[in-house]
Amino acid sequence: MRPNRRRSTGRYDPASVLFINPAQVGGIETSVLDDGPGRGVRIAWVNTGTPLRYKVLIDRGLDIADAFYGAVSLAFLSLTGPAAPSRALDSGLDWLRGFYGGLVCSCGPEHVGAPTTIDGVEYGLHGRHSNTPATLEAVRQPDPAAGVEEMSITGVVRTARMFGPNVELRRTIRSTLGSPAIHIHDEFLNRGNEPARHCWLLHINFGWPLLEKGSRLVYRGPVVPRADSVRWFTDPKRYKVARGPVRSHCGAGEAVAFVDPPADRDGLCHVGIVNERLELAVEIAYPRRQFPRLVNWQHFGPGGEYVTALEPISGGMTGCGVPAGVLRPGQGRSYDCSLTVLTDPRRIKAFLARWG
Repeated sequence: MRPNRRRSTGRYDPASVLFINPAQVGGIETSVLDDGPGRGVRIAWVNTGTPLRYKVLIDRGLDIADAFYGAVSLAFLSLTGPAAPSRALDSGLDWLRGFYGGLVCSCGPEHVGAPTTIDGVEYGLHGRHSNTPATLEAVRQPDPAAGVEEMSITGVVRTARMFGPNVELRRTIRSTLGSPAIHIHDEFLNRGNEPARHCWLLHINFGWPLLEKGSRLVYRGPVVPRADSVRWFTDPKRYKVARGPVRSHCGAGEAVAFVDPPADRDGLCHVGIVNERLELAVEIAYPRRQFPRLVNWQHFGPGGEYVTALEPISGGMTGCGVPAGVLRPGQGRSYDCSLTVLTDPRRIKAFLARWG
């Protein structure tokens, strides 16, 4: 017996899966890596019941590493691999020693951007979140026969120490059977007794083969290049169309710009990437009031470092024009972001026409 998917909604007919183990349709499987630098890292593989499958790193802040649509990788994966978390990577640029890339690598929640010292406190590159394991709260499986088509994983990530700050993040990642989409909901709460510095960035990293020469970046709005990237971001016909590997991006060569994207009538910004040759795209949607700026990082290095990232940011990154915020004791703040794979040529064309 085979699931019957209704074309109009992408949902399955519960009657057709009444006698099927739900795992034959989709769901979440947890396990532990047992080799290499990531040995011992807890993970969760999410099967959406479509060609979209992705790996959640429970011990790396409940972020998303691998993501595939069929045989096509959507994410950039660096050669560090999903190494085990370590507080030793919190200083200076050492965050890069554990930067596995991944579809979503979250940065913060106290600091985002280059290493710095503020009020006598040292902050390493992109903060501590990525090297903090989550406490798993729930894994919810789909059960089409019972009318449950949503799957989700929820965990708590704490940035805490004696004498503060003590900030708690409760993250839920969910998908729905038959829908090639990922929804991330983040809820922060300052459980300490003093104000806590706060900024949040979602480092969404695309790699080959989704990203290749000719792939198109989709975003609109004023673009402000970083001081060292002005020449790179002079012509949208160049910086919004991926180049092949560039010699100037060997080593630490890169280009960075800050974007002020418009929102639709619902207050959502729409950005993403399109590979017209593969007839494949990823659309990112998020509330502008939560993430008022977008960072575009381009690092088209030869070999294993060919990547571009679209990074919604709440603030607190040098050159971004949005100061870091503060969470008062007991104050919370929420963030939402959705990533949807597009394969219908008409939807891809409409996405490009409206937001490209």
